[in-house]
Amino acid sequence: MLIVEYVNHRICSYGSGAAFDLPALPSAVTVGSFDGIHAGHRRIISRMLSIAEERSLRSVVVTFEPHPRKVLRKEDAGSFGLLSTLGEKVELLSGLGVELLFIVRFTEEFASRSSEDFIRNVLCGMLGAKNVVVGYDHGFGSSRSGSGSTLASLGGELGFRVEVIDEVRIAGEHISSTRIRKLLESGMIAEANELLGSPYMLSGTVVHGDSRGRELGFPTVNLELSEPDKLLPKSGVYAARTTVDGVPLKAMMNIGCRPTVSNDGRRSIEAHLLEYNGNLYGKTMRFLLERFMREERAFSSLDELKAQLEKDKKTVESYC
Repeated sequence: MLIVEYVNHRICSYGSGAAFDLPALPSAVTVGSFDGIHAGHRRIISRMLSIAEERSLRSVVVTFEPHPRKVLRKEDAGSFGLLSTLGEKVELLSGLGVELLFIVRFTEEFASRSSEDFIRNVLCGMLGAKNVVVGYDHGFGSSRSGSGSTLASLGGELGFRVEVIDEVRIAGEHISSTRIRKLLESGMIAEANELLGSPYMLSGTVVHGDSRGRELGFPTVNLELSEPDKLLPKSGVYAARTTVDGVPLKAMMNIGCRPTVSNDGRRSIEAHLLEYNGNLYGKTMRFLLERFMREERAFSSLDELKAQLEKDKKTVESYC
């Protein structure tokens, strides 16, 4: 998947800031924040990919970084948890088979541009849009004034077709990033994963901890999130999966304050990898959360904690 950034009215190669000459190819395009790449997003992207294949077009996803809400709604930005970091979004979209990811660096200046300007100069002028696929509630441009109808009204003039995807529901319930956040905050990981279409992901760098887990016979990797605004689900113990050097591994992950061994009140993320004893300090890791196993609680002794960890390990072995 080719990845480029749109910064200050110019196209740059991803991560370098260097000017990039994007090939002018007829494209099928979809546009959105796509936080979490949930099942509703996947329906839109899948339809765009189908059109691209049917009409021999390049498949393009346009997304925004940072999330527009961080820029436009600063009063609640601190309480807004991302379902996917940019790196996670890149991984998920690449797995879906998207050819080009066009990342718009979202600023107040960009937000002030009209929807017509965005359609004419970005979607058509830069990306060669011939088909545009959006969701039923899509909005873009200044004050989100642009919509599917805005696209359709310009499509005839500019030479592209528009398709609006209806609302997606699972078990009769509306799918939205807001609903998924509430499920994660309640520890309902299985329900959240169903709406996401894949297990919830946590990614970051392995850092040094206090080695308490090693003393108990359960060495852990301590994960420092790559994005501080990433949503942490409810505190507790989770069954998870990860990969090290291409080898899939099961893990039991604790998210929380570790009340048995710490009283500083800070939430941390640590995971014990089953059947692995190597050194992972400094490495970037991604964990997929599969199941909420139990609440975090304080144990009366380290022996009691160790006995519970043995039970947790057997649960992970049987589940993942």
